[in-house]
Amino acid sequence: MKFVCDGASLSEAVLKVSKACAVRTTAPVMECVKITAEGEEVVLLATDNELSIRKAVKAEIFEEGELCVQGKLFADFVGKLADEEIAISSGERGMEIKYRDSVSYMQTLPAEDFPKIDLSIGENSFVMKQCDLKKIIAETTFCCAQDDSRPVLKGCLLEFGDKLEMTALDGYRLAISEAPILAKTGENSIICPARTLTEIAKTLSDGDEEIAIYTQGGMLMVQSEGMTIVSRLYQGEFIRKESVIPSKFSTDVILPRKELIAGAERASVLIRGDKNNLVTLEIAGNVVKISSNSEYGNLSESIAAETAGVDLTISMNAKYLLDSLRALEEDDVQISFNGAVSPFILQNREKKESLYLILPVRNVA
Repeated sequence: MKFVCDGASLSEAVLKVSKACAVRTTAPVMECVKITAEGEEVVLLATDNELSIRKAVKAEIFEEGELCVQGKLFADFVGKLADEEIAISSGERGMEIKYRDSVSYMQTLPAEDFPKIDLSIGENSFVMKQCDLKKIIAETTFCCAQDDSRPVLKGCLLEFGDKLEMTALDGYRLAISEAPILAKTGENSIICPARTLTEIAKTLSDGDEEIAIYTQGGMLMVQSEGMTIVSRLYQGEFIRKESVIPSKFSTDVILPRKELIAGAERASVLIRGDKNNLVTLEIAGNVVKISSNSEYGNLSESIAAETAGVDLTISMNAKYLLDSLRALEEDDVQISFNGAVSPFILQNREKKESLYLILPVRNVA
């Protein structure tokens, strides 16, 4: 194998592909990027058996071939050569990397040891605008679980009807957002890993260009900007959101989103490092008082609001509150409560395309 290519293009591609390299594995080849030089391009491929990423780079090929090299190491190294023209070849010492008057070597593994990745997925599909898919991913994935105790909660439930509705929850909070779809065939719902959705979002534009996502046999594939992402889908029962979201509320509050974010951020400064990370909202009259207390100090400030229903004092995780508020977009938000120990929801005042539910915390202070 021998080829020459632009360092910036190679560095960008390797950085993206290496996101799929496995970590903490007993099979060294799973930590590798497979490099294939063929025709007029170099194809980079990485997988951890759940997520696979493939990207092609234009190159001048002098000798076709393929090999595997440690992905994170290779990404870090070529990232320092973004302004150079790079010549890469294989030899007895592994992979040879030439740039300017210098040469370096990296150990390689045989390409035949690399897992086979099926790129023929296409039985079912859904199509939507890239900006809409990017937006709905950003509005939900942060609520997915991070641990492996319930693997299905590490993904988002995607339900296809007249619109795409995406749901995420981690046991303490829930996010639901919807966006229009242009066409669909086949499956009505899938559970896609949040990690996969995050990588897909990185390839999407903020424009009206269309994107098609294909599913087949428990797998998902998307192609965008010369990159192919393939992922396993989670199998199992997702929590029925209808049983979690209250149908009526005893207290409703409408208040300026930016003012509440600013107050919650200031309250968070004083509870930074505190295991409970609690902020408290006290709703009375047409005022919402936000407060926090810790060994470092305390905060109490008031925000004018439109309120209806029962007066209330309720405490919650500050991060969960801020994450939800930042994901909303209107100037005014509506927060609806059912007492101090029941889940509450946050929405935009007008457009109800997204909803966030948070479990409160009993303040024992």
